Amino acid sequence: MEKKVTVQYLTDYTFSQLVTTGSHSFVVDEPAIDGGDGLGPSPYEMLLGALGSCTAMTLLMYARRKGWDLTECSVHLTHERVHAEDSANAEEGTRRVDVIKRDISLHGHLDEEQKARLLEIAGKCPVHRTLQSAPTVIDSIIVGE
Repeated sequence: MEKKVTVQYLTDYTFSQLVTTGSHSFVVDEPAIDGGDGLGPSPYEMLLGALGSCTAMTLLMYARRKGWDLTECSVHLTHERVHAEDSANAEEGTRRVDVIKRDISLHGHLDEEQKARLLEIAGKCPVHRTLQSAPTVIDSIIVGE
């Protein structure tokens, strides 16, 4: 199913963008230290939020379907660009790579086998799979007046 999002510049601010999807709207901005107004999360924070929330929701859905006692799930993520030689996943000739670290905290009565399975399932959340697949982005310019 196609997902639709509209992003529009808030002209009274430096970089602030109004993101609208369905009946939800929120502001994305750069932090003041980077020249923005700090009115909302940065684009990379939104990316991490999408991955973290998708991970948690996927794990909760899976555990509930299995009848497992997963009472709480939280995800802490970081993003950084590192020198390629510091990453085992770097392609030859690449100078820098993006590294996302994802720490998943699970609460409930889970045995080691269930925890291992949930870690495996975390890698199958839809946002994770999209990031891993190197999606194609098709651009077009629409000139307004």
